[in-house]
Amino acid sequence: MQIADVPAGISLGETVGPQVYRLLRRRIIQAELLPGERLSESEVAKTLSVSRQPVREAFIKLSEEGLVQVLPQRGTFVTKISVAAVMDARFVREAIEADVVRLIAESREPDAVDELRRQVVEQKKVPHNDRSAFLRLDELFHHTLAASAGKSYAWNVIESVKAQMDRVRFLSVDDMHVTRLIDQHERIVEAIATNDQAGAEQAMRLHLREILNSLPEIAGSRAELFDRS
Repeated sequence: MQIADVPAGISLGETVGPQVYRLLRRRIIQAELLPGERLSESEVAKTLSVSRQPVREAFIKLSEEGLVQVLPQRGTFVTKISVAAVMDARFVREAIEADVVRLIAESREPDAVDELRRQVVEQKKVPHNDRSAFLRLDELFHHTLAASAGKSYAWNVIESVKAQMDRVRFLSVDDMHVTRLIDQHERIVEAIATNDQAGAEQAMRLHLREILNSLPEIAGSRAELFDRS
């Protein structure tokens, strides 16, 4: 791991462990830390000016998500992207989020529709080469859907399983892909706005199956990053 590249963005007003976890998780998902790279507990702690305990806690959480592997007496290493885990996460997301949008379309809360439309507008403003910014807004969009349906716990379940899927999504985002995803977001919102429960569900299922198109291409072109077992 290139320690000098790790930003020391630790806030004194927040618990340190979760911040270290989010920082390392982001770098793994955005392919800044690649499969096989060794993460040193002492080096991360030194760079971030924190004790080793919150770093150790972050490693444990990352291990639970399958993003790192802790090998006794050897160290902690970034894992390859598990194709099986990506497929499982997509299945879980579709099962949950298809029901989420049906619920919102049934209630059709004007405030929720207005907020979702506002977010789509913001997505369109993101420069096409800024993958990170778009994916943050994409994450907010899906989180807002779950919250609007009163299903925040369901979103927590999704977050707990989608790390490997997020790694593929980051690698697959390009100009054409972003445009297509935003169009799909618009279809979901308009189906909700018109009380079209079946249409909202269909639009969401189509949206979450997008990764089925991009995964084979990404896994083929970046084979060194993937675990196909």
